[in-house]
Amino acid sequence: MIAITDSISLDEDELQWEFIRASGPGGQNVNKLSSAVQLRFDVLHSPSLPEGVRRRLMQLAGRRMTQAGILVIDARRYRTQEANRQDALQRLSALIRKASAQPKTRKATHPSAAARAARLEEKRRHSVIKRYRRPPAEWE
Repeated sequence: MIAITDSISLDEDELQWEFIRASGPGGQNVNKLSSAVQLRFDVLHSPSLPEGVRRRLMQLAGRRMTQAGILVIDARRYRTQEANRQDALQRLSALIRKASAQPKTRKATHPSAAARAARLEEKRRHSVIKRYRRPPAEWE
């Protein structure tokens, strides 16, 4: 079990790892070893995620989410496969943690009487400035 938050933990069987060849640093090893990691996590069918977290995670994932509801995380930042595995797992955990945070509900507010008065006074001042920019009426 992989602990994400106090209430959410993922079973390791829910994660699918695929190892591919990476471009970038690695010298001659880059042509021989599959050090890049693709982590796949089925968000739609995961029993570990509550419904609200699932919905927010699908929105947060954006282009990393496939049509089938699978989250794909590509990790090729490091030279070793193990470091890339850890990176992919940390990125998945961070994404789920961010999705598990309940967004604050917005409370509708009204501007105060002082704020309304200040706005109207500023409008009056601005209109006077613009009025002085116009040519005199006798020129028209």
